[in-house]
Amino acid sequence: MTESGAILLVACYELGHQPLAVAWPAAFLERLGYRPATLDVSVEPFDAEAVKRARLVAISVPMHTALRVGVAVAERVRAVNPGAHLCFFGLYATLNADYLLAHGADSVIGGEAEAPLAELARAQAGGEAGPVRGVSQAGTRAGPYLAKLPFPVPSRAGLPSLKKYAHLERDGGRELAGYVEASRGCRHHCRHCPIPPVYGGRFFVVPREVCLADIRQLVRAGATHVTFGDPDFLNGPGHALAVAQALHAEFPRLSFDLTAKIEHLLRHRRLLPELAALGCAFIVSAVESLSDAVLAHLDKGHTRADVHEAVGLVRAAGVALRPTWVPFTPWSTLDDYREMLDFVADEGLVDHVDPVQYSIRLLVPPGSLLLASPAMRPFLGPLVERDFYYRWTHPDPRMDGLQGAVQAAVARAAESAEDPVVTFDRVRALAQWTAGEPPRPAVAARLDPGRRRPPRLTEPWFC
Repeated sequence: MTESGAILLVACYELGHQPLAVAWPAAFLERLGYRPATLDVSVEPFDAEAVKRARLVAISVPMHTALRVGVAVAERVRAVNPGAHLCFFGLYATLNADYLLAHGADSVIGGEAEAPLAELARAQAGGEAGPVRGVSQAGTRAGPYLAKLPFPVPSRAGLPSLKKYAHLERDGGRELAGYVEASRGCRHHCRHCPIPPVYGGRFFVVPREVCLADIRQLVRAGATHVTFGDPDFLNGPGHALAVAQALHAEFPRLSFDLTAKIEHLLRHRRLLPELAALGCAFIVSAVESLSDAVLAHLDKGHTRADVHEAVGLVRAAGVALRPTWVPFTPWSTLDDYREMLDFVADEGLVDHVDPVQYSIRLLVPPGSLLLASPAMRPFLGPLVERDFYYRWTHPDPRMDGLQGAVQAAVARAAESAEDPVVTFDRVRALAQWTAGEPPRPAVAARLDPGRRRPPRLTEPWFC
């Protein structure tokens, strides 16, 4: 058994969930006899004493926001413990390896990072200085590690309580929610998604018993709902259904949510009623746009007509659909934006969409498949190196102005906990004003402020 705290695993942000991307590496390391310390800077203060004790500090950056936070954390780590080995791991570590290694990181790991991280810990403990399989270091670059791992049950004992993370809002109350994964990676190649450049169309299932054991410990911690955080729960429909069936058999009152592509909702429509019966409270689906031109540029695999059909299928199954959007792309028009808002209103989805979704602007990080798209090149600007994205400019200046106005409006609304329908009307008024059109009738006037709303998580960000 190695000394406690010699390895420090740092989580930066995981959509408001208890950080599984730290709990899993902790379990891999514990299985080898290490006793890693953990720190989640999204809900805990920076712990300088824990940093001082660490020989290896590994910072988890599974998403863009986490990376930006993680770089700031790394600077503080270097100031407190300049001799520690500093490693970044996760999806956005891979995409930004060159920058990270040039700005203070000693190593970077991507893909199925737990096995290389464990090998790195072993090398550090043994004083080895050579290259480690699956680990990029100065002078040595390694691609994402994409081998199937022998998954242990995630180690959550050292993590903050579920009370500190996103809750489920349901029937006017708030409940503790957990976060699990039944698979990792994705078999699809949506051009705007950060997963395809790393996983290249591969995905790995988590053994059903491992997933269930993780759910058990979340239930013991008080969770009455779990999020399946798989990039797409239906990448392996047979496996997904087996996990859901086992969950319901053991915890018949436990609800869950999942993420699935529109094309999977159509292809596996026969599963929707069963998923509802097994406790599925809502499904998140990355609709992104109703413009077939935009959808084709993003290689989403669905059409506007598919979206309409999927909404009907999910509703008929008795499950709430929570669509997410990327309404501001170089190819989206002002009419597209207004049609999206009309669709949300006409389909009765105002309470199903977190208002921040109306402001999302296409993110083009280093490594994005969009960088190779001829359709993207005319609008692409320079890399904003420190912020990890490429600038782009819309050909219609009104769209860039609208995006800024909507972003400010939804931020103010979130701070004041404004009713989503009031925010929706405010956003719609901005779109109408930008188009030089009169305001549309207010949706808020048709809805009871005390209405029953569909279930949702209290953390509104999707990616």
